[in-house]
Amino acid sequence: MKIWRWIFVGIILNAFVLRIDAVELGRRQPTERISGSAGDVLEDDPVGRLKVFVYELPSKYNKKILQKDPRCLTHMFAAEIFMHRFLLSSPVRTLNPEEADWFYTPVYTTCDLTPNGLPLPFKSPRMMRSAIQLISSNWPYWNRTEGADHFFVVPHDFGACFHYQEEKAIERGILSLLQRATLVQTFGQRNHVCLKDGSITIPPYAPPQKMQTHLIPEKTPRSIFVYFRGLFYDVGNDPEGGYYARGARAAVWENFKDNPLFDISTEHPTTYYEDMQRAVFCLCPLGWAPWSPRLVEAVIFGCIPVIIADDIVLPFADAIPWEEIGVFVDEKDVPNLDTILTSIPPEVILRKQRLLANPSMKQAMLFPQPAQPGDAFHQVLNGLARKLPHDKSIYLKPSEKILNWTAGPVGDLKPW
Repeated sequence: MKIWRWIFVGIILNAFVLRIDAVELGRRQPTERISGSAGDVLEDDPVGRLKVFVYELPSKYNKKILQKDPRCLTHMFAAEIFMHRFLLSSPVRTLNPEEADWFYTPVYTTCDLTPNGLPLPFKSPRMMRSAIQLISSNWPYWNRTEGADHFFVVPHDFGACFHYQEEKAIERGILSLLQRATLVQTFGQRNHVCLKDGSITIPPYAPPQKMQTHLIPEKTPRSIFVYFRGLFYDVGNDPEGGYYARGARAAVWENFKDNPLFDISTEHPTTYYEDMQRAVFCLCPLGWAPWSPRLVEAVIFGCIPVIIADDIVLPFADAIPWEEIGVFVDEKDVPNLDTILTSIPPEVILRKQRLLANPSMKQAMLFPQPAQPGDAFHQVLNGLARKLPHDKSIYLKPSEKILNWTAGPVGDLKPW
């Protein structure tokens, strides 16, 4: 039976390759402009539409933390560092807080790393509370609104819930002092306690220069049908294997590890970026959180992202037409991935590839240094500009208080 199974799968693969060749799906496609409101938003210029005041905090909240561990510059949470650097020299920055539309507090809450480079969120709530205590004591602007005209970059797995395990993140909830602020975060999942209304969802950080060095010739055929590298089981944190990725990654492995249409493995080869550029589809399943840098990498390398994360809120969803460039597969339908992907009409795949070839699409997913028009920095500012003008109701009456400074786990109340 096993031999016949392989023969059958081989016939399917050959048929699909012929189908691809017939319409040149394996070759690079010309660019297609993003039409409609999404395209307009993507190309917005935020300069002149808002002013941001950057609080000057003691270096122990940012620069000294980075000096202690420079690895923070390259991990997927590094957007908080580069957003700070960008704003310091951005034309939207104002040195006069009286004319500011928004206030930004530069705190590097993800730069406490384990020896193997994984961010620990346990000190983050104390650090953030300490920074807010500082700005509320030394400037009058926080107290006018209790943070309603302030924004914070919180790129943890579950944003301002400050934990990498969903169950613990939900139990903790969003840090109480950030309940009125606008959160700029990588985490986004509809109807989730860790996603606050009005949050701006951003892509995780992926090193632009590193990806640039791995580009291959545009005419290289896309000879891999489905590609994925990463964990299928997180044995260290989920020994029974049923909680990690809600079982979706395990289902990918169990159903398709022997399927020649699927190039999947836990190994991370040195040709990882090149392989993505040779693939038609790149799997982007949830892990501990719904998102990962694979989403950015797929867009940059023109590989159609196959998004497996129920209820995910995607980065800059008002500017990037995710439904048109990606494929969405419900977690329960993972066992049918082969049927779903081979059933997509060639002309649909071609259009997705043309849209992915649009430079503005790629630019919006990156935090380059120096900044460039239309990049992720500008998309964040666009999101802030669209929230202006502030409603007068955000300003509190004299001595009025809304936030509870003593709420949260006892450990979070300790001095930092």
